[in-house]
Amino acid sequence: MDQIKIGKFIAERRRERKLTQAQLGELLSITDRAVSKWERGLSLPDSSIMVKLCEILEITVNELLCGEKIEMPENEKMINENIIELLKQKERADRSLLFLEIIIGVMSTILLLGSTLIAGLIQMPDWQRIVIIACGFAVSIVGIVFALRIEQIAGYYECKHCGHRYVPAYKNMLFAMHFGRTRFMKCPKCGKMSWQKKVISKEPINADK
Repeated sequence: MDQIKIGKFIAERRRERKLTQAQLGELLSITDRAVSKWERGLSLPDSSIMVKLCEILEITVNELLCGEKIEMPENEKMINENIIELLKQKERADRSLLFLEIIIGVMSTILLLGSTLIAGLIQMPDWQRIVIIACGFAVSIVGIVFALRIEQIAGYYECKHCGHRYVPAYKNMLFAMHFGRTRFMKCPKCGKMSWQKKVISKEPINADK
């Protein structure tokens, strides 16, 4: 999707509706700076307010994502293209998040080991050792919690039995046995327990197509 084109389209429709950036922002419960970023092509409207934005501007979501008014005969084709593009963007974002998870996990481990080594190798009062180790442990735990949250929301887990791909509840994932990103969990569709692998796309890729 062309963010610059979408931004210009939003600005054009806003002016046609005789709204200022501040007025549009107020209707959406956001700041005028956020509207300005859209119109300059620096960001896209969040999905949570996209429908309301389209209602205000009197356009369809598909027209918003295309950055132009669409004639009805072309509408179905454009919808399919936009859906595919959105799925691709989500997959790219999920890959980036999973890479970030690795970085956070490694840094948390290094921090915990580093604080333990410092406390053990450098001469200092016992209370200082305890504080250093406790701080390193606390920060690393926070990092691990964030890393697990990223693993939960980025991509999907695939049931080995029925092939269903889904985003598990954080609690279910947290307490599941695992090695790497493969976790032993109960599928919400078939109800069977299995070792489920992390996958990026919602639907399996058909190699025959």
